[in-house]
Amino acid sequence: METHLIRPDPDALLRQTMLNGDSHKRGRLKVFLGAAPGVGKTFEMLTVAHQLQRDGMDVVIGVVETHGRSETAALVNGLELVPLRTNTYRNRILTEMDLDVVLRRAPRVVAVDELAHTNASGSRHPKRWMDVEELLAAGIDVLTTVNVQHLESLNDIVASITRIRVRETVPDHVIGDADEVELIDLTPNDLLQRMRDGKIYTEHTAGRALLHYFSPGNLTALRELALRQTAQQVDAQLVDHMKANAIAGPWAAGERIMVCLTLQDGDASLLRYGKRLADRLHAPWIVLHVETNRDLSDTARARMASQMHLAQSLGSETVTIPGQDVALDAVAYARMQNVTQIVAAHPAGHGWRGRIRQWLGRATTERLIQCAQGFPVHVVPRSPGDNAVTEQNSNVEPFKVGPYVTATLIVLSTLAVALLLRRGFEVSNVSLAFLTAILGVAVAYGLWPSLWASLLGMLCFNFFFLPPLYTLTIAAPDNVVALFFFFATAVIASNLGARVRNQAVVARHRADITQSLYHFSRTITGIIKLDDLLWSASHQIATMLDCEVAMLLPDSENLEVKASYNGGKIIGADDLAAATWAWKHNKIAGRGSDNLPGGKWLFIPLRTGRGPVAVIGLHAERTGPILDLEQQGLLDALADQTASAIKSILLAGELDQARLDVETDKLRGALLTSISHDLRTPLASILGATSSLESYGEELDETARKELLSTIHDEAERLNRFVANLLDMTRLEAGALQPRREPVDVGEVIASTLSRAADLLSDHEIEILIEPDLPMPLLDDVLLEQALFNILDNAGKYTNPGTKIIIIASYVPGSLLIHIKDEGEGFSASDPEMAFSKFKRFKSADRSRPGTGLGLAISRGFIEAMGGKVMARNRQDRSGAELILTFLLDEKNTQ
Repeated sequence: METHLIRPDPDALLRQTMLNGDSHKRGRLKVFLGAAPGVGKTFEMLTVAHQLQRDGMDVVIGVVETHGRSETAALVNGLELVPLRTNTYRNRILTEMDLDVVLRRAPRVVAVDELAHTNASGSRHPKRWMDVEELLAAGIDVLTTVNVQHLESLNDIVASITRIRVRETVPDHVIGDADEVELIDLTPNDLLQRMRDGKIYTEHTAGRALLHYFSPGNLTALRELALRQTAQQVDAQLVDHMKANAIAGPWAAGERIMVCLTLQDGDASLLRYGKRLADRLHAPWIVLHVETNRDLSDTARARMASQMHLAQSLGSETVTIPGQDVALDAVAYARMQNVTQIVAAHPAGHGWRGRIRQWLGRATTERLIQCAQGFPVHVVPRSPGDNAVTEQNSNVEPFKVGPYVTATLIVLSTLAVALLLRRGFEVSNVSLAFLTAILGVAVAYGLWPSLWASLLGMLCFNFFFLPPLYTLTIAAPDNVVALFFFFATAVIASNLGARVRNQAVVARHRADITQSLYHFSRTITGIIKLDDLLWSASHQIATMLDCEVAMLLPDSENLEVKASYNGGKIIGADDLAAATWAWKHNKIAGRGSDNLPGGKWLFIPLRTGRGPVAVIGLHAERTGPILDLEQQGLLDALADQTASAIKSILLAGELDQARLDVETDKLRGALLTSISHDLRTPLASILGATSSLESYGEELDETARKELLSTIHDEAERLNRFVANLLDMTRLEAGALQPRREPVDVGEVIASTLSRAADLLSDHEIEILIEPDLPMPLLDDVLLEQALFNILDNAGKYTNPGTKIIIIASYVPGSLLIHIKDEGEGFSASDPEMAFSKFKRFKSADRSRPGTGLGLAISRGFIEAMGGKVMARNRQDRSGAELILTFLLDEKNTQ
């Protein structure tokens, strides 16, 4: 009998490696699970802590709740108790575990009671289980306790049983990821006796608890929930152990049901039986479909999709795997998943196809029984009328004459070649030509045409090559043996060829899908615009699923079609309502679904961790479900990739907007600061001078009046420069600056600039070095003068009086250069280019310089608008700053 080689499962090995890894990577979590308060969880946790301490391990108590129970309080003695942190909340003093102290203490093991506890306001984490996660991440082992009613997934069930809603819950993954879960069990009668004895609550509280929560029925139900939860945890660990160690199942430690659903034998009654069996045994169940052929009719695909959808609605885990032999592959999967019982349908015995399969011994259920050593197999009879439905719908491709005609022609062509070869070769060698033809038919057309070719080839070989010739009679016994082995070899070759063909078809099909998904992933990774992404996704989905696609996104409060690949089909009002329902409820809606199934379109929300980001609409003219089982899995992969890409683009947009808001706030703040100080200062001087003239003008002498008028003039000029700078920056950022192009004498512009800045530079020595016969570039003399003025103004403000400012205009081949050097402190920043930043002002050692910080930024804007460049650097010959203006000279910008 064929056997499958069992290999360790890499995912299971990874999980076990993480569980058994070094302590510095992640701590181990042990949970003491109870059905109700008072069963002894904290008592057992402290007992284990004492045992670990006796074994030489560093154990501390992070927090423990004794609830006044003397036996529990006695176990606290002898263990180091980390001091609790106190919080004041609404005039009450609350104590919580001090997470930071525990982390600094870094013990090997810490006991943390009541995992579901809600921390007081002001704590780092709102829930204690989050504190435990941080402790585990720090490599500290944790012992903790929790009651089953605090599990999030059981919250509604516990509320329906006890009529009390538990507000403090723990996510199921916290318990699911635990390294150990120990059930602390106590019978309801023993627990009630402990309650009456006052060992759980005080007498008054115990009386009320006995009347409400602690009833025998409630405790029995909670105990069953705790037992089930622990059994699921142990079962998952057992399956992981078997996979990681390549152990062939089943290990019948717990029941696990698998329903083997095939295109030939599966029906709805099989699924319903599997559901009833799983419910009776209180066991999980799997519905398995083994794909062995790609040449399926639309009816077969629709039937399988309907069956798998029914299985999902009944609560089963549905699995589809590729394979060649349904029986062998199903048994191998069952062993890998530690399945204990298999459910299969009675083979179809009605109709000529069913009878042929039984005659050939190829019925799936019969082979499954032969291969399933160690598994009980439940053979479920078909529901009345199902055989007729199966024969009518025919889950395989309808009979096609073409492959058989082609196979006949190939065999006849081989016969002609063989008749020619007979003249020079033995008959045994001629038979190889027929075998080659049969193998080719098997590879090209599959099993049944190759079997027909085998039969026809055997008859031709007998008629034309075995004596007596030209009859079907066989005279010699050795020819009978030869003919028998010829036919057997032909059948085996056709079977192997058909299997290789099926494997090639499956592999090519999956390779095409993988390649398409990879190409789609590469494509959407490089897309930065949402519209391009939506169109690319709709085109890819429509191409791979052979249907019309529409992508809907919310606009204000309504969904709107943002991209489509649907041949112009319009989504009606009813279908749009189904799309809106799918968006709001984050569930599939529309045609063929469980929600609003009467529409023409099927709508699938694209989900991310932040909720839905879009809705995909699918439409097809064909009847039945739009998607079969394989297409549903393909759509899930495409939808996940599309959702992630949409989320990335939306997040990038939000990030850009946030950055823009931050920059806007910074500019606004800098502008307000500049206006509030640097613009107010000249206004204050002007107002002070004018008020002095108005009040004391007649009493002041001529010199004093001139000084006041000079102050008004100077400050007004200063104010004018500030306002001009702001207006110039506004023009630059708005893109409204259009420089003129006229021949400019650079020497005249420099002289005009120095004349304008004479008062600002009166305390400095100016040295001008201009090469003779400089070319006249096509520039805007007004913008060039303003740029030079701002640079000289900046040099005058940031250098001490008496220092020299040097202006050099020179020509190098192809460029006109203007150097402006000063003898100040230079650029203190690591990057001199920061001097051109808006609102950037430098401070000297003794004072802050007045100004808006826009001068150099405006100069760069003007120079670049004229096609030039400006660079800042520190002088190399001595301290000071140097700015270099460069204008390229060619036929277009010189005269």
